Amino acid sequence: MKIRSLMSLAVLALLLAQPASAWWWWNKKDTYTDTRYPIVLINGMFGFDTTAFGLVEYWYRIPKELEKSGAEVYVTQVSGLESTELRGLELIEQLDEIKAITGAQGFNLVGHSQGGPTSRFVASVRPDLVKSVTSIGSPHKGSPVADTVLGLSHAPVVSSVLNGAMEALSGLFNLMSNNPTNNGQSALASLHSLSTAGSAAFNIEHPAAIPSDCGEGDYEVDGIRYYSWSGTKPFTNPIDPSDYFFSTLGKLVDEENDGLVGRCSSHMGMVIRDNYRMNHIDEINLLFGLHSLLDTDPVTVYRQHANRLKNAGL
Repeated sequence: MKIRSLMSLAVLALLLAQPASAWWWWNKKDTYTDTRYPIVLINGMFGFDTTAFGLVEYWYRIPKELEKSGAEVYVTQVSGLESTELRGLELIEQLDEIKAITGAQGFNLVGHSQGGPTSRFVASVRPDLVKSVTSIGSPHKGSPVADTVLGLSHAPVVSSVLNGAMEALSGLFNLMSNNPTNNGQSALASLHSLSTAGSAAFNIEHPAAIPSDCGEGDYEVDGIRYYSWSGTKPFTNPIDPSDYFFSTLGKLVDEENDGLVGRCSSHMGMVIRDNYRMNHIDEINLLFGLHSLLDTDPVTVYRQHANRLKNAGL
């Protein structure tokens, strides 16, 4: 017992003898993701923030991990099934509200799937609100999956059943969400926005940072920085049931894809990486973080990007 007491006293004396710089290092605040402007996360099709009782998070663990090291993060919720333009107007309303409350002078928008074009719309019509746009697995030039489903919906009977099922599912997500939107749902409007033709028309109106081929787009347009990344592995984890769904849909896309969006279609601005071993929902760390163990943890990718924004003065 005496030996243990002496050892404890020795350790205490050693700690007290350390210079002030050592204590500063011990208590140093983690600022790795401490961006100048708040980070705003924007959902894609069928998106939500958190379902009832917090059982499922759309951005699983991502906001908390970013906040731990200094980021100010807001999770918005726009309609799960609507046109990109209407979703963009909803996002503007929410950004104006956040700005009024916090006094933020601009935002780093991070959009998944349709959240990417939604963010681009806001940057185009309200550039005063935007410092950067980052898209994740976004179909900037459309998705063949949307083309296929939209084609099926041209048959009246199929259209009624298909649209009804999609809108009912989106409505259920809204009902279970902590912040359900009050707007209606339109499966056809959403599918058109995500189709090849709809995306082409959108890009004519809002062309910033979109490449003409499979390369990169402009890194900066009118003072707004643009970034993108995506995955190209529909099947990544055998115990995740969604992987089987994305593996089936991915066969409709004639290039490497994440199960819904092709590699080239995901390109916008600075392409950080376009071949992560992730499918469409691994990119947001769903379902419960069941991603591939052979590549970077999705949460780490978000942390690295927040640090990238920080280092860019954003």
